[in-house]
Amino acid sequence: MIENNIGERLQKVIAQAGIASRRHAEQMILEGRVQVNGKKITSLGTKVQPEDKIAVDGRVLKQKKEENVYFLLNKPTGYITSATDPRGRKTVLDLMKDVKARIYPVGRLDYDTSGLLVLTNDGELAHRLMHPSFGVEKTYRVSVKGNVPSEAIDRLRKGVILEDGKTAPAKVRILTRQSQGSLQQLEITIHEGRNRQVRRMFDKIGFPVVALERIRFGPIILSSDLKIGNYRAMTANEIRLLKASVKL
Repeated sequence: MIENNIGERLQKVIAQAGIASRRHAEQMILEGRVQVNGKKITSLGTKVQPEDKIAVDGRVLKQKKEENVYFLLNKPTGYITSATDPRGRKTVLDLMKDVKARIYPVGRLDYDTSGLLVLTNDGELAHRLMHPSFGVEKTYRVSVKGNVPSEAIDRLRKGVILEDGKTAPAKVRILTRQSQGSLQQLEITIHEGRNRQVRRMFDKIGFPVVALERIRFGPIILSSDLKIGNYRAMTANEIRLLKASVKL
């Protein structure tokens, strides 16, 4: 174990082993849940060598990089975007029990939001996709009651002030107008990842979201043949496009 420019960062090694995403691995280190050669590590600057013995929550980690796998899931509502849930709710991994690799979701979709979710054990890719500096765009189909006036849409396009600050400008377009007994549908694209951001943005302009579905993540578009609740392996071209979007 060393703390200079030689070796691999500890959080990266943990992510490569499929234990957690790189961001979650950093959190584990800060929480004192990681040991290297019997010593508790709480510094994110720590680097390790292949011969170092790493333990996470007492479990020894094998520094053998398993084959990276990449999946797309059309998440239904009623599932938590997490590997486990202390409250016993269903998680997205319950839909993917046939996958033997230890995968984790990239980012989050709310319990009551459906749509496209990427899952992988590629910690470096997951880290970059979630890091705000890369500005990965996410597109959502939003259903609301009533027809949103142009002034309110302009507010979304310019950014609205939420309790955690002003949002970055969003791309918004109208898909349908409300008619009797129907909902209006809009499409919004953002590149931030704040908690329940799209819902809070529409609350702010006075049109609470009735239904929300993510239809694009970076260059990957949710296709009609991936039915709700189903998953599939990503194609080689999709993986290439996703990596290129974050300069990998």
